[in-house]
Amino acid sequence: MKIERLSSDKIRIFLTFDDLTERGIQKEDMWQEIPKVHDLFTEMMDQAYSELGFDATGPLAVEVFALPAQGMVVIVTRGKYDQHLGTINEEDMADEIYEMEVTLEETDFIAYSFKDFEVLIEAAHTLSKNVTEAGRLYHYKDKWILTMDPADVDLTKHAALIAVLAEFGDTTSLTEAVLEEYGKVVMAENAIATICEHFDRND
Repeated sequence: MKIERLSSDKIRIFLTFDDLTERGIQKEDMWQEIPKVHDLFTEMMDQAYSELGFDATGPLAVEVFALPAQGMVVIVTRGKYDQHLGTINEEDMADEIYEMEVTLEETDFIAYSFKDFEVLIEAAHTLSKNVTEAGRLYHYKDKWILTMDPADVDLTKHAALIAVLAEFGDTTSLTEAVLEEYGKVVMAENAIATICEHFDRND
């Protein structure tokens, strides 16, 4: 489980499928109101407080994104109270803890990060055997992020694609929205073919 602060009132949590399995939770369970999921959320909020000092009291907006072959991303946004409207007594506050508005979405968005551009070049040349017109490249926090829409990839080659990406890069919990907002677009389309055209792989 990885937790990252996006702003003073927003955090992102990346759960691998192993994280879910260890807690006896299936991906489909995240769509249900069951004790195991509430226990997991409580654990996530406790860890967010201990690691980042993120206080999860008050109303929370929770977005859950399921990623293919990677895991799940949970975005938690904390609501704000207007201090000018008076104070909130402890009894009311207790009722507000973990009041969640949950949005669930399954996405096929594929994203892998590469610390070294040379490694990305190797990956692109390997991927070019099965994928040509696909790929969008971002630069974000000193890393190269290669993303793909599965619609641009032959379904029969999807598993091979993930295998190559996992061999050369690292899975990332970054969503498309975060990359568009905070990252820099380096190659907007056909990134794999463009990299192969302009950069030779090391022999």
